[in-house]
Amino acid sequence: MYPILIFALLLNTSACAYRFGLSERALPGGYTQVAIPMFKNQSNEVGIEPFFTNSLIRRFSRSQVARVTEKESSPLLLMGFIDAVQVVNGPAVDNKASQLTALPDQSVLITEYRLLVKTHIILKRKSDDKILWQGAFANEKVYTPPRIGGDVINSANATYNQSVKMETISQLAEDMMAEAHDRMTENF
Repeated sequence: MYPILIFALLLNTSACAYRFGLSERALPGGYTQVAIPMFKNQSNEVGIEPFFTNSLIRRFSRSQVARVTEKESSPLLLMGFIDAVQVVNGPAVDNKASQLTALPDQSVLITEYRLLVKTHIILKRKSDDKILWQGAFANEKVYTPPRIGGDVINSANATYNQSVKMETISQLAEDMMAEAHDRMTENF
């Protein structure tokens, strides 16, 4: 029992960052303040910048790794860019091959969409514009569009489809910014 205890004590006090339990996280350079301006949207999807910006701000607020401050008083600037949002049609159901008899002839029903999002983030020191960290992130999620096929319903609801697409982008923003925060604050 004593050799195991001594080994664990030596491992815990070694200079290696791999330790038992939770490790200390910090921004590169050990800074404790960061400014996070609104993400720059370089995609064709309008109005999604707040999803990514607010998600990243919430991550820093929860982790307390660094305090999010105004641009003027912060030594660091964390700039985010939404590079691309792409919607890819998933499998389709042909009316002749399905049991959806209420659809018009020659109609095709798309049963799912795949949403792909690409972003990148740059952490820059304001005093000399030196890039301290940067990373690219890509993720995708599948969502279901409105279903057509009842005897009464014979058209798609575009508002519902847009709403589900925005909700899916919001979920992707949460996942991607959690990964960005964790990768940026890893302390090896």
